[in-house]
Parts: sequence; C-alpha cells; structure tokens
Amino acid sequence: MSPTPFEPIARVFAPDAVGRDVRVRGWLQKGRSSGGILFLLLRDRSGAVQVTGRKDRLGEAVVEAVGHVQVEGALEVEGTVAEDQRAPGGREVRARAIRIIDAGEPFPIFSEQTEEFLLDQRHLAIRSPEFVATFRIKAQLLAALREFLTREEVLEMTPPVLTGNAAEGGPEAFRFDYFGRPGYLSQTAQLYLEALLPPHERVYALTPSFRAEKSRTPRHLTEYLHLEVELAWCDLDGILDFIERMFASVCSTVAERCPKELAQLGRPPEELRAITPPFPRLTYTAAIDRLKGQGFPVEWGADLGSPEERALTLESPKPLFLTHFPRQIKAFYMTQSADDPRTVEAADLLGPEGYGELVGASCRETSIDHLLERLHELGVDPAEYEWYLDLRRHGNVPHAGFGLGVERLLRWMLRREHIRDTTPFPRTPSRHTP
Repeated sequence: MSPTPFEPIARVFAPDAVGRDVRVRGWLQKGRSSGGILFLLLRDRSGAVQVTGRKDRLGEAVVEAVGHVQVEGALEVEGTVAEDQRAPGGREVRARAIRIIDAGEPFPIFSEQTEEFLLDQRHLAIRSPEFVATFRIKAQLLAALREFLTREEVLEMTPPVLTGNAAEGGPEAFRFDYFGRPGYLSQTAQLYLEALLPPHERVYALTPSFRAEKSRTPRHLTEYLHLEVELAWCDLDGILDFIERMFASVCSTVAERCPKELAQLGRPPEELRAITPPFPRLTYTAAIDRLKGQGFPVEWGADLGSPEERALTLESPKPLFLTHFPRQIKAFYMTQSADDPRTVEAADLLGPEGYGELVGASCRETSIDHLLERLHELGVDPAEYEWYLDLRRHGNVPHAGFGLGVERLLRWMLRREHIRDTTPFPRTPSRHTP
C-alpha cells in the first residue's frame, strides 16, 4: 500500500481535521524542547503549524537529532491533528514520526541586523513572513492587472528588452556592445507597442525596464517591472478614464484576495476598496500656483520632484492626475496641446498619501513634422527613429498610452518605506548582487 500523501499545512486547520492522521512537510521556523517534549513550528507554502513530539513516542535518538535541527532545516512529520488553544491557530500535529530531510547550518538572519547586511543576505532574508506576504500580494496584483486588461480586450505582446536606440534619451539608458554596434537595455516597450497597434488596436506588455539613473531615493530602482498599454482611437480623457478603471479594479481585487496579508503589512483592505473613480485632475499650471502658495520656490517650466509631488497628495485619500506638462520637459513622442502649444497632452498619476508618480500617460504625436522638430531639439539623429516615423506614414491614427511601475504601485499599496522591499532582488545604483 502506498503511503498517505503529504498535505498542505493549511489542511490541519480545516473544520474536519481534528483527529485525522496527516503527513506534512516543510521548514523549521523555530523549535525548543521542554520536559522530554519537542515544540516545533513548521512552515510550508500554505501556512505554519505547531508540531509536538514526545520522547517516549518518537524515541530518544529522534528527539536528540531533531533538537539539533537549525532554523530553516527541512522536516517531514507524520502525526494526528489535535486541538490546543495554546498553539498558534488553536491546532497542533502530535507527531508519531519525524524525518530530518536537512538539518541545516545556523541561520544567519535574526532581528536587529543592519539593512546592508540583510541586503547582502537577501537570498535568505526573503523567507521572512513580511516578504512572503509581500510577494504573494504582488503575484495577485500582477494577476489582477492581466485579468482587467483581458476583460478590456487588450492583447498582451512580447516586445524585446534589447534595442538599438534609447527610446527616452541616452544618458539614462544602459549601453553595451552589441556585436560591434551600440545596444541598450530597454527603458520602455512603448515604441514597439505602437508598431503593434494597427493590426490589434489595443495592446500591452509587462516587461522589465532599465534606467541608468543614479537616483538614491526610496522610489527608484534601476530594474523594475513595467506595465505599458497602448490604445488606438484614444484621447487624453479616454486614457485617464481607462487608468481610473484599472486602478480601482486591481485595488478591489487585491483587497478581496489578500485580506490577511494586507492586514499583516499594515494596509487595511477596506482602504483599497475605497479607491473608486473619479480621481481628481489638476493641471501642471494650477499645481505650480498651488505649490507657490505652499511656499515652494518653483516656476512654470520646472520639472516637479518628489517633495512637490508629495505636497500635492499628502492629504489625499485618492490618486491625483497631474495633467498638461510643459512640452520641453517631456518626451519627444507626446502630442502638443492644441489650445496651448507650450504643453503636451500628458498626465502623471500621483499616488495618495505622498507616494509620488505611479503612472505616466500621454497622447502620442501623430505629426511627423512635430516629431522631427522635437528630435532635432533634443539633438537626436532622426535616422535612428526612421522605423518609428514609418508608423506615421502607414495607417496613422490618434492613440494614447501609459506606463505603470508595478513596484511603485505595490509600494503605495503596502505602505512600504522603500521600493526595494517590493521586489525579491532589488537593483539600485549601489547594488546588483545577489
């Protein structure tokens, strides 16, 4: 007869589990012995359970050996589920057999260690309950984004991350030798998504993007996960309405699917459910006036930084759209505003509670003359973008799109102090290992 299969630890807490014989396996979170009894906390992907084992049942040799298993050692346990209100969750497994899979070495992660040490040991530190909760929420966030886009009939595409030109400017692009020619790590999939619009009309990509910025702030990474969407036949109001629906949808979905993890990390799920359209909209010009009234020494035409963005949203429970930026501080592909040629049809979505930019959106310029003018102003050889200009020669239609930094969105969603806590192995100007 084949042995009883192993079950997820969560099954121990099912209503009908008391008195059942089970086989569970996982990693030791903590352990101790007292009066000839082992007390172990065993963890698997579904949860954690207390395991108790008596010396008179397991045998002295087993109890002695298990007593030397280190934190994060691996065990298999056979036993019976019992109620015990002193145990976490009110249940325990009373072991009749314990098998050591890996006793392990002393685990180097414990409380009150420096941030730099924990980053050096990131491959081990990510086993903490906080990181486990974070990355399970992130998985549901990614699923919710894809589900929303599928409902909206937006088709997922797979653009390259190796490219021959720096889409948003050379200084912030990682450059490398590509078989004797300059190559770049992609900053954005936008230009490729625009090429895919004529046959599909509504497309998106979820890819890594790379920025060679030496920005050492709590919201910058040199590699991050980038959701980008392009919609044909769309103006600025249309793309902002789309972003509102998407933002509210994914907040609601994550709140529904991850209430325990959200509460564990300090974000009550009901706060995410309260994120509903419409979001307030403020023009750049009006924002400058507001910031001046708050004492900021800003002038029209300046690029707003983190302090200014924080001031605009610190007291807001909802995201804020900041619209119609000066043309000179935005990318070459953004549409010039018809009613004010100084500005472009663009918007940033600023996170509530001072978390700064989460989404950047714009209408894409359809005029070849305007595109050439901007490329010349930026000192870029138009020949490098000849294929992109071709898109305006064949089936040119109004369209708009946006990019969303997944880790920035998650940072706000979980109220994390630093963006590096939203990704397993953060890449920053000072760190690219482990």
